[in-house]
Amino acid sequence: MPDQLYAVVGHPISHSKSPRIHSLFARNTGEPVEYTAIQAPLEGFESTVREFFERGGQGLNVTVPFKEQAWKLAEQRTARAQKAGAANTLYQDQDGALVADNTDGAGLVRDLRDNHRVTLAGARVLILGAGGAVRGVLGPILAQKPAAVTIANRTVARAETLVQLFSEDAGDTRLDACGFEQPDAPYDVIINGTSASLQGDLPPVSEKVIGVDTVVYDMMYSLQTTTFNQWALDHGARHVFDGLGMLVEQAAESFRVWRGVMPETAPVIEQLRTD
Repeated sequence: MPDQLYAVVGHPISHSKSPRIHSLFARNTGEPVEYTAIQAPLEGFESTVREFFERGGQGLNVTVPFKEQAWKLAEQRTARAQKAGAANTLYQDQDGALVADNTDGAGLVRDLRDNHRVTLAGARVLILGAGGAVRGVLGPILAQKPAAVTIANRTVARAETLVQLFSEDAGDTRLDACGFEQPDAPYDVIINGTSASLQGDLPPVSEKVIGVDTVVYDMMYSLQTTTFNQWALDHGARHVFDGLGMLVEQAAESFRVWRGVMPETAPVIEQLRTD
């Protein structure tokens, strides 16, 4: 069978690890996948997507700044994409309709639960940030049935909007919102969903949120310890993890959606750490 074409679309895109990840998946599973990177013009996302599928493309990953556009462009949306308000995965169904999915939350939960053995069920979770990255993962986090989830953000109203949006998904989980400075007691799990680490900055959160058993997860990733994770270690966090595993796991979920095959992720994560 000739290779079938997949790609990631973004702007910029040269830094993307997705081609490397999916090439490793294809090699390890034997699936006939050719995966490339496409830089779409900022005003040309829709035409880029349509041209890709018209020339036989089978599936697209979507990264910044096009995730919300991908969601709007789709004719159908999976339940998790619908709630996330953004899409990182596109494909066509049997009738040729464009379908949007979002695998970010599944990727985060799998990395925490399966790769790092972090239990979210019954945990007190603090999530920093209330932007698209947090909205994309909040549903799958709540599905793990933590005892409480606090969303802290610089603009409290944005965090409150997420609480309202996901109130029905929360079930027995206590879901609330506050400013960065308000939490003042230790949490079991802290997830940094801000991009502050990319600029070497920190959200203005109190060190009191770190306890001796606190696990900290920065959704950003780096060759070195991220700024936020280093801050957490300096204040006594038990374990810190970055978002490289999430990147691989969300890619694996996209691969499964497209190909019906779930690739092994541990060797790919290890490979990326040593590249």
